[in-house]
Amino acid sequence: MNYLTSLLLAGTALVPSAAYAEDAVPADAALESTGTVIVVTGTADGYRPVDANAVKTPTPLLDVPQTITVLTREQLDDQGITQLGDALRYVPGVVLGQGEGHRDQITLRGQNTTADFYLDGLRDDTQYYRSLYNIERVEVLKGANALLFGRGGGGGVINRVSKTPDLDRVKGQASANVDSFGGFALAADWNQPLTEMVGARLNATYEEFDNHRQNFEGRFIGVNPTMAFQPGEATRIELSYNYDDDRRTTDRGVPSLGGKPLTGYDETFFGRSDLNVATVKAHIAQARLDHDLTDNLSFNLLGQYSHTDKLYGNVFAGGAVNTTANTVALSGYESGTLRDSWIGQANLVWTGQTGGIGHTLLAGFEVADQDTHATRRNTANATVTLAKRISVPALSYGALVTNSRTDVRTLSAYVQDQVELASFLQIVAGVRYDEFRITGRNAINGVGASRTDRKWSPRFGVVLKPQTNVSFYGSFTRTFLPQSGDQFGALDATQATLAPEQFENLEAGVKWDVNPGLAFTAAAYQLNRENSRFNNPVTGLPELSGKTRAKGIELSLAGRILPQWQASLGYTLQDGEVRSATTAAPAGRKLSQLPRHQASAWTRYDVTKEIGLGLGITHQSKSFTTISNAVTLPAFTRLDAAVFYDLSERFSIQLNVENLTDTDYFPAAHTDNNISTGEPLNARISIRAKF
Repeated sequence: MNYLTSLLLAGTALVPSAAYAEDAVPADAALESTGTVIVVTGTADGYRPVDANAVKTPTPLLDVPQTITVLTREQLDDQGITQLGDALRYVPGVVLGQGEGHRDQITLRGQNTTADFYLDGLRDDTQYYRSLYNIERVEVLKGANALLFGRGGGGGVINRVSKTPDLDRVKGQASANVDSFGGFALAADWNQPLTEMVGARLNATYEEFDNHRQNFEGRFIGVNPTMAFQPGEATRIELSYNYDDDRRTTDRGVPSLGGKPLTGYDETFFGRSDLNVATVKAHIAQARLDHDLTDNLSFNLLGQYSHTDKLYGNVFAGGAVNTTANTVALSGYESGTLRDSWIGQANLVWTGQTGGIGHTLLAGFEVADQDTHATRRNTANATVTLAKRISVPALSYGALVTNSRTDVRTLSAYVQDQVELASFLQIVAGVRYDEFRITGRNAINGVGASRTDRKWSPRFGVVLKPQTNVSFYGSFTRTFLPQSGDQFGALDATQATLAPEQFENLEAGVKWDVNPGLAFTAAAYQLNRENSRFNNPVTGLPELSGKTRAKGIELSLAGRILPQWQASLGYTLQDGEVRSATTAAPAGRKLSQLPRHQASAWTRYDVTKEIGLGLGITHQSKSFTTISNAVTLPAFTRLDAAVFYDLSERFSIQLNVENLTDTDYFPAAHTDNNISTGEPLNARISIRAKF
């Protein structure tokens, strides 16, 4: 593979002649010594990540044979970001989808998903928007890897790591911000030790949304109390409850014209305020037990229950602009989802040596049960005259056309060993077994179906370390996705006969800790997908489309370049196409929403102890909205800026300006005729107080 060869040659040239001292580690990290192995534990030094919660073992990022991007809390605060989707704009290789205006949806390494989201390593796959008010950092793990996560995650997964109680000291923070559209957010974070062994933390937020689009509005309420118990040095118990209440206008953007997004109508709302409403109430309760049996043997038990009640309606452009009649055809539907999910997981981790060979052994199992009740009602179609503010006739949702119940049960077991054959050579090998059973019933016609898949998912990687701060790696991973969509809201007789999709990821890369606070990574990948599914360009519903391949090169640099200068930089060169001839997607078609070039940069420079400046840039080259390749999203570059002023050690104020050059752009799409328009020049001022 040419990508792999080029990367390895480039990585070799980057290796410095001498490593930095082994005792030079981030100031907030701790060292644990086990023989000759040094393990770095901690979270981050500014923008530079140290480890990743989702890898399940105490492994520094330098030794993980996989591309991982971590967005730290400090970087999120500097960018003034409160929502997950906004944070992911600064991760090359992640392309934001429109999500029909009511959910997080991304394309990662050419694979579109609404379900590959995790909270503290446990699946959080319901379709909704995720807030970051109670999140310590965001981890983006790229490439298929069922061993750690099970089904799905063909292009990777997104894991949010929650804030947890600190038993050592009282601390708190309150913040408020308002933007030039009139939207605002209030947030509070309070940590309180109750005894030497018990601590509590409460995060809460209230946010109101507004933007440049006509009729758009919304609000979000989030409350997250957590408790931590530490009866001894070897044991910690955490209990958490998360409540999200989101209500907003469902906005699916503008239609196309002549193979491009309709221009001149960036504010025009192609819907009705009374029908385009999305509401969701999500309850997530988690429990976690960590216990050290010995100095080198530990286990954890995790449990999660979630209940989601979601309803959204939308009227949207169902076709391109009719230039002859100057009209647009509208369609619409209402969808409801009621979901209850249980997940239980256990992990045993052993670090030690056998015959002079080092090991980090992970063994675990997971059980899950997910019940979903999904409904859908359609509206009649309508045709309206194109105008800056369109007039939509009265519409209503009809009788149920979908009324399905599904039950998904999974049983999984996995084992992985990180073997240190020598100080310069590590091997990572493991396998996961999944039994996936789905049963579905359509209450309208009384027809039911079921299917059980039993899959083995291997992982293999090699890590070469010519120096303690440099690693070269190669890896192979595999994952699968059963054929009923990533939400498993319905299962029909045809889907029940189809084998799961399969994803295989080949990756090679280099990681270099330039200094204790700065990390460089580069990787080349090839991701093959078989029996793949794409959304129909018109209906937005999934269809089988054969084999695809995505490949690319990813580069990143994150951390502290100078004591007063931090940066997070990234670039991705990527390509993807259909490799089998089908009616829905002939061979040679390019994968949708996969720009060839994608780059981002965010940097902060502290001019003085009190004053700092921030500058950000994101760039995407052109891409296709869907697999039809009929409509193109134009290339765009967006410039952001910020000014930070510390009034004192406790109080600070910052100004974030987005789209500084007032660029007109189209960042995302759902179908060929549901295309989001980018926000114009806008500003947000934030005040933060620490206690």
